[in-house]
Amino acid sequence: MDPDLDAAVLHALFTQPPIGLHVLDPELRIVRFNSAAPGVQGLDMSDAVGRTWRELGFAVDDVESMLRTVLQTGEAVTDFRYRGRLAVLGGVEKMLSISAFRLQDAEGRTLGVAGTVVDITDRDRAERRLQLLYRASERIGSSLDVFRTAQELADVAVGELADIVSVVVLDAVLHGEAPRPGPLFDPVTVRQAGHRAVEAITAVSAIYAIGEVRVIPLGTPFAQALSDLRPRLVRHLNADNPWLVRHPAHAEMVREAGVHSLIAVPLAARGVVLGMTIFYRGPGSPPFDDADLGVATALVTRAAVCVDNARRYTRERTIARLTQRALVPDRLPSYTAAQTAYAFLPVAPRGVWYDVIPLSGARIALVAGDVSGHGLRPVTTMGRLRTAVSALAAMDLQADELLEHLHDLTEQLAREHPPAENSDQPELTATCLFVIYDPVTRTCTLSRAGHPAPVLALPDGSIHIVDVPAGPNLGRGVASYRSTSVDLPEGSILTLHNAELLQDTDQDQLPAFQNAFSTPTGLTGPLQDMCDALMTTLLPDNPADDALLLLARTHTLGPDQVASWTLPGEPESAAAARRLVAGQLTDWDLDDLTFSTELIASELVTNAVRYSSGPAQLRLINDRALICEVSDNSNAAPHLRHAEDDDEGGRGLYLVAQLAQHWGARRTGRGKIIWTEQALP
Repeated sequence: MDPDLDAAVLHALFTQPPIGLHVLDPELRIVRFNSAAPGVQGLDMSDAVGRTWRELGFAVDDVESMLRTVLQTGEAVTDFRYRGRLAVLGGVEKMLSISAFRLQDAEGRTLGVAGTVVDITDRDRAERRLQLLYRASERIGSSLDVFRTAQELADVAVGELADIVSVVVLDAVLHGEAPRPGPLFDPVTVRQAGHRAVEAITAVSAIYAIGEVRVIPLGTPFAQALSDLRPRLVRHLNADNPWLVRHPAHAEMVREAGVHSLIAVPLAARGVVLGMTIFYRGPGSPPFDDADLGVATALVTRAAVCVDNARRYTRERTIARLTQRALVPDRLPSYTAAQTAYAFLPVAPRGVWYDVIPLSGARIALVAGDVSGHGLRPVTTMGRLRTAVSALAAMDLQADELLEHLHDLTEQLAREHPPAENSDQPELTATCLFVIYDPVTRTCTLSRAGHPAPVLALPDGSIHIVDVPAGPNLGRGVASYRSTSVDLPEGSILTLHNAELLQDTDQDQLPAFQNAFSTPTGLTGPLQDMCDALMTTLLPDNPADDALLLLARTHTLGPDQVASWTLPGEPESAAAARRLVAGQLTDWDLDDLTFSTELIASELVTNAVRYSSGPAQLRLINDRALICEVSDNSNAAPHLRHAEDDDEGGRGLYLVAQLAQHWGARRTGRGKIIWTEQALP
């Protein structure tokens, strides 16, 4: 080869490349280096030949160990990464890429090692920033909770971008409200939602207590950022800055934590200001620069969308909860048939409802239901189903028949309002338990559609889950429901609940009922106290859904409140009915109602004799109203007519409707019952 060419190449190799090139002997002493080496590595190499890197101040054990391994094994190493803040590097963190290979002569003897050093600090920072944004997209927004989202933002940024991160949100955001759009010019009240600092800095923990409320004063970088929605970069910060002098608490934090640089970025999404994120750097960290400002802005922009999603979820949840409370009764009405008490814990707004509905004949209906899903949609659906149940119950339908009608309505609602595409809302279904209790016969009739069966506590101390045939959920499958009837001794307690507290198979939970009902007075103790104690026992530690308990302690109408007679199917029975009614009302000291009740009983018995075969049953019930019932074996439903002036008949039911406060008909196993109610004087 041409010696002049070899010399020219060697000269160019050690003078022109932008990377540092070192030739070391077997003892790792510098033999030769190129002109770029001092600038890349930051070493004073004016007297470097014959000395090691350690002697020049670059005492890095892992780098030296790597070089010795190359010497011993002959295996080249490429892109060995070193990050550090050595004094020879000016105290500034740098990332160096070091490659090394062993030098040998023609006979294979080791001459030393050659190494290249490339400063990849800028590239490394760019990679780390991209990795930070990627991690942020994975970790921020894992829930729809404002505080948790804000804390996730602080956790991601500390250690990578800043030494201290503080996230504050407007107080309205925590309630789901949308602050006014655009910049904020007045002093703003914020609440601390997230905070994190590196372990070496502990002076700020008391200042940034989560949940603490404070005001962002005017004249600060924070207020300036909120006033025009542009981030602020304060490269050099000290306690003598004019705006810090006016705010001693913040100035004290700056002094104690050694903070020397900050970035303030408005937390805004969809045109709405939600709060602010403040990044600080302390001792040992370089001041923020424009690149850091870009990363902080991108990070906060991503987090702001998650915070706004949490705000909107909180808003919908709040509206759903308020709507739910408006659609279920605040207090249960009192009826003679049963004393009731309830406990309702709306954990996650969903369509849980309960009701106590008055029925004809002094009966009551107990209802518990649950609509699938969470949020406003199932809550409003619950309101529609509850209204439908009340309307169907007023028609005196049987329990299983009522559920069949409710099933059809739920199917219709599901067709009208299907779940949106890519929505996590389930298909609309519901559960319902419908119970009818008659205080005259002490008969309890139950039917259910996918709802847990109730628990019955008897006066003798026995407790068991009532065996009620299980039907399909409302709106799912074929509407096939059956009912069952049980006789309840007076003073029995029937407990309706939802699946969050007890399933049909949870027999091991029955002792909780035993404990709740084991009062000094037995089942006759305060019912609300029993209900509260039972809720406390059955409620899981971290309930995921609403929890409901509805207790009903049964009562019986005694012989002194009920009178009944069997009348033959003859025209003379109408007169007999008038006599019997008059005598009974005299015994009850209700003479003021004698005339109207005689007329009602006479008309109803006349219709029973005319349109049915066999005897008629006449019954009077002295409850909160005077109830008159006439039953027969005909299934023909009564029809109210408005007779013409020249008609000779057809005015019977019209007169009954005018005299009674309420009237109606209900079917029975052997026919029907026509009933009326009159207010007591």
